[in-house]
Amino acid sequence: MLLKEIKDIYHKELDYNYSKEEVDSMFYLMIEHFLGLEQFILAIDPRIVITKEEEQYMFEGLSKLKNEHPIQYVLGETTFMDLKIMVNESVLIPRPETEELVNWVLEDIENLDDNLKIIDIGTGSGCIAISLAKLKSNLRATAMDISKSALEVATKNALKNDVDIEFIQADILKITSLKENYDIIVSNPPYVREMEKDKMHNNVLKNEPYLALFVPDGDPLLFYRPIVKLAKKSLTPKGVLYMEINQYLGEAVKELLEEFGYSEIELRKDIFGNDRMIKAKQPG
Repeated sequence: MLLKEIKDIYHKELDYNYSKEEVDSMFYLMIEHFLGLEQFILAIDPRIVITKEEEQYMFEGLSKLKNEHPIQYVLGETTFMDLKIMVNESVLIPRPETEELVNWVLEDIENLDDNLKIIDIGTGSGCIAISLAKLKSNLRATAMDISKSALEVATKNALKNDVDIEFIQADILKITSLKENYDIIVSNPPYVREMEKDKMHNNVLKNEPYLALFVPDGDPLLFYRPIVKLAKKSLTPKGVLYMEINQYLGEAVKELLEEFGYSEIELRKDIFGNDRMIKAKQPG
């Protein structure tokens, strides 16, 4: 079958739910991942034919996309900080905003040569801890999550990216202390309020892990309180806490940090102009 014909079928089946540009992007990601073909192949050879086996990959993927599976889950991987990160329905798909959080940490520690200890609380796919360990060689990284299946994915990602991470299974709502002190604590905890569901796409709501996304409307700081409390006990003097936050709750998180006596609190916007991340220092 002509590859061009399959592209036309993708548009016929998916254009009702996605923009033409999104369908093009998904099609090109599919042929790169499953067929090993560059996206410009049709411009070079519009008459290229693929095998029956290759057709099967493309149509199986199309079926999942029609059922609103995210393209990252269809491929089984995504790119985060230029690293390949495996994903499935046990973990959230890493977002560009989280890359901004990682870049903030990297900026702050760029000129620090000491061996730094860092823990990523609620690690999911491991993308934060893994990218920090990969891009800053003097880090000793630990990552924590409540989900055994998420930690299995994160462990595979650490191996895939050749970094040494200590993984811990624990419930942040139940533990009262961390096992050691850290120079940096970073977290992207659940922060989407139930009331915000109607702003989210079905491919997120139907596929990504509910517990990693949502918090009750009446208690939106459910996970921030224990993280802030634990960090207060477990950060080294002048250690730093970094957190991704709900864009509507920046001031509330800032007030929480002030209540616990943190200093040099800084709220930062993402590329879309939304309050998205915050950092605070342990007084030294």
